[in-house]
Amino acid sequence: MSDVLLECDDIVKVFPGVRALDGVGLRLTAGSVHALLGENGAGKSTLIKVITGVHTPDGGRLTWRGEEIRLRSPLDATHTGIGVVHQERNLIPGFSVAENITLQSPPSRRGLVDRKAMTAPALRCLAELGLDIDPHQPVRELSVAQQQLVEIAKALYTESRVLLLDEPTASLSPQEAERLFDVVRRLTARGTCVVFVSHKLEEVFAVCDTVTVLRDGRSVLESAPLAEHTQDDVVTLMVGRAHAVTDMTPRTVDMSAAPALSLDGVSTAAGHEDVSLDVRPGEIVGLYGLVGAGRSELVKAVLGLDRVTGGEIRVYGETAKIGSPREALHTYGIGYLTENRKEEGVFLEQPIVRNITVTVWKKLARALGHVSSRREKEIAEDLVARLGIRVSGLEQNAGELSGGNQQKVSLAKWLAADTRLLVVDEPTVGVDVRTKHAFHELLWELARGGLPILLISSDLAEMITLADRVVVMADHRVRGEVKNDHDYDRMSGKIIRMIHEDTISALHARSGTA
Repeated sequence: MSDVLLECDDIVKVFPGVRALDGVGLRLTAGSVHALLGENGAGKSTLIKVITGVHTPDGGRLTWRGEEIRLRSPLDATHTGIGVVHQERNLIPGFSVAENITLQSPPSRRGLVDRKAMTAPALRCLAELGLDIDPHQPVRELSVAQQQLVEIAKALYTESRVLLLDEPTASLSPQEAERLFDVVRRLTARGTCVVFVSHKLEEVFAVCDTVTVLRDGRSVLESAPLAEHTQDDVVTLMVGRAHAVTDMTPRTVDMSAAPALSLDGVSTAAGHEDVSLDVRPGEIVGLYGLVGAGRSELVKAVLGLDRVTGGEIRVYGETAKIGSPREALHTYGIGYLTENRKEEGVFLEQPIVRNITVTVWKKLARALGHVSSRREKEIAEDLVARLGIRVSGLEQNAGELSGGNQQKVSLAKWLAADTRLLVVDEPTVGVDVRTKHAFHELLWELARGGLPILLISSDLAEMITLADRVVVMADHRVRGEVKNDHDYDRMSGKIIRMIHEDTISALHARSGTA
């Protein structure tokens, strides 16, 4: 019989006006990787907070190894053996790695914290994760991936038998994510149960063996073997239906049309050499490559955020020398949907109406620079309706919206400015399956209406869903191009082979064995 560590039985949690959890069940067993899936708002975060002692359930019960428990605080959960690594880091930047790892129960001598004694347990936890980091190094100097592993080391130090990972790869490269998966496998081999919360179904199916799916605060699939379900099965359980590119209205691209954007032999200060590509009206051209390929850096050079050192950029046939994103927008009509929506995409503490109309204030300004509030409202209302942005009102702050709706607000400001070319960088990172599909439909319809789109995405399934052509990059150069027929198996094989064939050729050339 499986070793059940934690069981949630008929859990209910009610907030004013909202029944966040309505009879949820969950069974976590030692040595398993358990996927906890659901859309934003399905109840995943609330369930995690119940399991970790942040919220007390209003109904149902929790049992630990068969004994009923009551968790009144996160410290209770830690002492029980339950750890969590949140999507937002929970480390003290100015403290050392060792201080962060031992923070919840620091070694002491004669009532005082013994800093020297922190080193040995910190090194032991880091070694268990295969992590070679100086325990005396300040956490602020670590990469995002290293910080995440330090969070896991904290759970090892407190001897967590159940470890919840909330969107663990949202900020990681594919190589860093694979390293994390190795750590997960190592933890389960020693009997830990890892709960894996993610919107990335490809990763879920690669690393998990058991699955629970929540929808509208209920468990629609409970602690079931993942191998018995396909990705479409899981999507249907999460949102009520499966989806595919064939759901979207067909569109065609006139390949004889003059390009909206042309890069001809472009080199940049970031290291690009001889990059050439075209994007035509109504076309979605994808830039795909491994981390370090130089995709985002290329786009930033086009937008004037880095120096172009050679070649020519043309926008609708006109040679463009762009010095800033402001010039890119106001002179050439280029909009840029950034991957970092919280820091660069929206003003979190400003109302939605201001976020949407910020790009057109100059057009709306009257005498003495006064901006018409009436026109702001008209523009914002139109785009909120058009993009299906879920808001309580235009004066609601953008920071109060879900990630997917924030991304739509960020897109709305470029549409308000009548953008003639849209650059989209990692558009659906950290959003749920339904929102992701809605955003895909939105980009697809914008292209169908004639808007040229240059798409950067590390999500190969997303790239194959949306792009008409995929330009493959590696080492800041274009390695080839694939015309996309939206067949995932065929296209992904071509793209991955192109990446690896070029890598092998480069290695042979450097070693003199080509």
